[in-house]
Amino acid sequence: MKLIALPAFADNYIWLLHTDRHALVVDPGDSAPVLAWLQAHPGLQLDTILVTHHHADHTGGLVELVANTGARVLGPALEQMPVPTQGLQQGDQFDWHGLALQVHEVPGHTLGHIAFWAQPMGQEPLLFCGDTLFSGGCGRLFEGTPAQMLDSLDRLAALPGATRVCCAHEYTLSNLKFALAVEPENLALQAHWAQCTQMRNQSLPTLPVALHTERAINPFLRSRLSTVAAPVRQRDRLAVDDVTTFAALRQWKNDFR
Repeated sequence: MKLIALPAFADNYIWLLHTDRHALVVDPGDSAPVLAWLQAHPGLQLDTILVTHHHADHTGGLVELVANTGARVLGPALEQMPVPTQGLQQGDQFDWHGLALQVHEVPGHTLGHIAFWAQPMGQEPLLFCGDTLFSGGCGRLFEGTPAQMLDSLDRLAALPGATRVCCAHEYTLSNLKFALAVEPENLALQAHWAQCTQMRNQSLPTLPVALHTERAINPFLRSRLSTVAAPVRQRDRLAVDDVTTFAALRQWKNDFR
């Protein structure tokens, strides 16, 4: 199976996974990049669309793609979609041409947000996490609580370390800039910043990224460690436990320039 990141809008990625004959896309906020790719690959049929949450930059292309391809749509059971959708919840599994995909509920960015994890044969695992986990960061809390997001990130962080994290946005450099403000002495973070800066200078995507890398550099996966918690608690006297520290870290990122 081959994985491709299709750029959309200013900084979205629509992830496309394909075999020799079939294709699957994740979070198609815009139909145009997908249809253009399919036109350039006439031997492939888009038969499945996965959606992680209801925001328009993840669902805006659904109507046209379904009309043009007849693809089935699978998405969060707790959120409204603009097309008929097979609703999925925590623990659900489904098959796509021999690839078993597992569903994880990850509320926080939105209340019904889900993620998809799979282990392609002979390849590293895949995680399509929408706007829950970013490289070096996490999604804003538009609907959920800090406690929900912390729990969601804990469960994603517990997946196999070799998992390829397929985030939905190219936010990496801005996230890493913040991460360095939090943990300036983190050598793994410094190295990742240098690598990702070089990649972006060459107009290359910084994604997917290995989950074990995120565990080493992402402050939102490291908020219980003293190297992250201490500077957060110095800034915010209300940060006294795991949840309030995570909430203060997220607010610091919201305000960071």
